[in-house]
Amino acid sequence: MSAESNLFFEDTVFVCDRTTQEDVFTEIANKLSLKNYVAPAFLENIIEREKGYPTGMDMSVVDPELPSFAVPHTEVEFVHTRRIVPVKLTTPVEWHSMIDPSQTFPVSFLFMILNDNKEAQVGILAKIMDFVNALGTDRVKELFSMTDAKAIYQFLVDNFPAD
Repeated sequence: MSAESNLFFEDTVFVCDRTTQEDVFTEIANKLSLKNYVAPAFLENIIEREKGYPTGMDMSVVDPELPSFAVPHTEVEFVHTRRIVPVKLTTPVEWHSMIDPSQTFPVSFLFMILNDNKEAQVGILAKIMDFVNALGTDRVKELFSMTDAKAIYQFLVDNFPAD
């Protein structure tokens, strides 16, 4: 798989022990900012965007055994690259539903989308959804239970479809 078609990079796979959305976003945004992958206003924008447009995906409606996840993202002007940033949350964090924002549920895995191309945003989100659906319950549980960044990266490189 060529670097151009890969949406995952080993330097942006994280395991995070924070217990609130804002703390998770702060830790990850700081790490991304040090690499110049995001603009200074990224953190403030992703926090505000998540409040107005939550990104939690409640998978229990598909299969009660499937763990839920979230796909936080923000507008292209706050991002300097195109990639998916997987974040394993060692402690589940309450997230609001993308479908019904009044509902919350625990999330233990994020696919944070960094995208500097407005036209590609919906496509990346669709690829994530297709990937999770295609994996099946056991493989999703396997991925979402991993706590080693290198293992998460390798799983995604081996299993996520290339562009």
